[in-house]
Amino acid sequence: MFTGIVKGVFSVEALEFSEKFLRLSVHLNETLCEGLQVGASVAVNGVCLTVTSFTKEGLVTFDVMQETLRVTNLGELLEESDVNIERAARFNDEIGGHLLSGHIHDTVIVSDVTRTETNTTIHFEFDEQWSDYLLPKGYVALNGASLTIGEKVENNCFRVHLIPETLQMTTFGKVKQGDRVNLEIDSQTQAVVNTVKKYLSKTIR
Repeated sequence: MFTGIVKGVFSVEALEFSEKFLRLSVHLNETLCEGLQVGASVAVNGVCLTVTSFTKEGLVTFDVMQETLRVTNLGELLEESDVNIERAARFNDEIGGHLLSGHIHDTVIVSDVTRTETNTTIHFEFDEQWSDYLLPKGYVALNGASLTIGEKVENNCFRVHLIPETLQMTTFGKVKQGDRVNLEIDSQTQAVVNTVKKYLSKTIR
């Protein structure tokens, strides 16, 4: 599990593509490598990946399978692309964001970016199938960052407002129109909505 509190932005060091498969290597700092083991879970742009190898110098490698490449933006990465990184949550960790599984539902497209001195607003277009789960002031995870949806969700679009600290600690500081971003729906919202839908479908019959 993850909390959506991104620990930093790191660059992709190496990519090895083969048919429907990617081997991805990212150089992490000493803090993030502390206690790291093969088999550990790390969120890369919000995607829960398993560590397959690592070096003393902090080069950490992950294998990315076909389904993950299909659903996420990891297949679009290039060497030196920046990614958001979070280690899996541990007991007694502060839950500063909201609980995430690292299982991406879909991607959304950046439709507009409005920047001011103290605030950045990013607008996203999403597939209509997610409209019941994306609610004003609700939680959402975007490239692994736990964020709050803004005051309006309409025409299959929503927006988030980001403070300078978030921009500094995540890839959203360099986001631009047309970028594809990983989306994880809040699990509690999804459970409640699905339960209500199921109940109403039986009641209406």
